[in-house]
Amino acid sequence: MNRYLIGRREVILAATAFAVTPAAKAKAEEEPPIHVVKGRGCECCEAWVDYLREQGFTVTDEVSMGTLLIRFKMDQGVPVKAFSCHTGTVEGYALEGHVPAADIRRLLAERPDAVGLAVPDMPYGSPGMGSEDSRDAYDVVLIRRDGGLEVYTSYPAA
Repeated sequence: MNRYLIGRREVILAATAFAVTPAAKAKAEEEPPIHVVKGRGCECCEAWVDYLREQGFTVTDEVSMGTLLIRFKMDQGVPVKAFSCHTGTVEGYALEGHVPAADIRRLLAERPDAVGLAVPDMPYGSPGMGSEDSRDAYDVVLIRRDGGLEVYTSYPAA
């Protein structure tokens, strides 16, 4: 048997790899990069970063602790009442906490005159915080320039 011949299985696997790779790469190139500032060793922060990458975003992250992390949040315009464990930035907007990708995309499409979005209090079932199949009800809030919050999207309990 010629060791250079490939079988049907190898052809199918190779074709699948070539078909999927450009699509995944194109999706990542379409989404703007997100930078996340998080606490050291925080598993839910890591889970949110992984979730964003799975959703096609290119994500960079850095560790910041204590008052430096709080200062970063405040410098982005996030009010204390909206604080969560990590803060992302994308195209001039702040993303505080476990904000779903669909809401990030909507924010970037609508471009409201706002600071950004927040999911305060780390609700169970938000992206990176456990199973969405048994999530708690939670709101994604729009952070207005005056520091006020308004409901942007509501997610019911599942």
